[in-house]
Amino acid sequence: MAEHETTAATGPLAANTHGATEQVDIGEHSAAFPPFDATTYGSQLLWLAITFGLLYYLMSKMALPRIANILEVRRDRIASDLGEAERLKRETDEAIASYEESLAQARQKAHAIAHTAREEAKAHSDAELKKVEASIAKQLSEADETISSVKQEAMSEVDAIAQSTTEAVLEAIMGSSVGKREINSAIKAAKAN
Repeated sequence: MAEHETTAATGPLAANTHGATEQVDIGEHSAAFPPFDATTYGSQLLWLAITFGLLYYLMSKMALPRIANILEVRRDRIASDLGEAERLKRETDEAIASYEESLAQARQKAHAIAHTAREEAKAHSDAELKKVEASIAKQLSEADETISSVKQEAMSEVDAIAQSTTEAVLEAIMGSSVGKREINSAIKAAKAN
């Protein structure tokens, strides 16, 4: 029966007909690694060509068009975004230029308004000054007239006061009354000197 016993070598362990396992020594280099086995090169190259062709076909028909489409969409989006950014930059520059122009016009207008207001205030103050000066001149002339009339009244009364004072002094000194003619002539002589 030992002749009919065959062992199937499936690995380092082999099973015999009695169900027991025993260690089978395969040898050091009894079989070569399949990719390096020269007898399988043809089939390996055939499967390599089929697999490469199939992967190339799948990549060229499915994956690469999707990637190209994604890249094209990104390129278009970037170009669109750059165009939009350039347009917004132009609009911003125009808005800044318009703002600067409006600001310069507003400054000029404010300067003109201030100049006009200053001129109007000056004209108004000059007119008020002229009114005040005219009023003061009128009051001065009225005061001069009043002073002149008071002076004339005082001067007219001075003669009477001088005459009565002179009469009273002479009477007190001499004891007798002196004539009014004599006193008036003495007062006129004193005024003349």
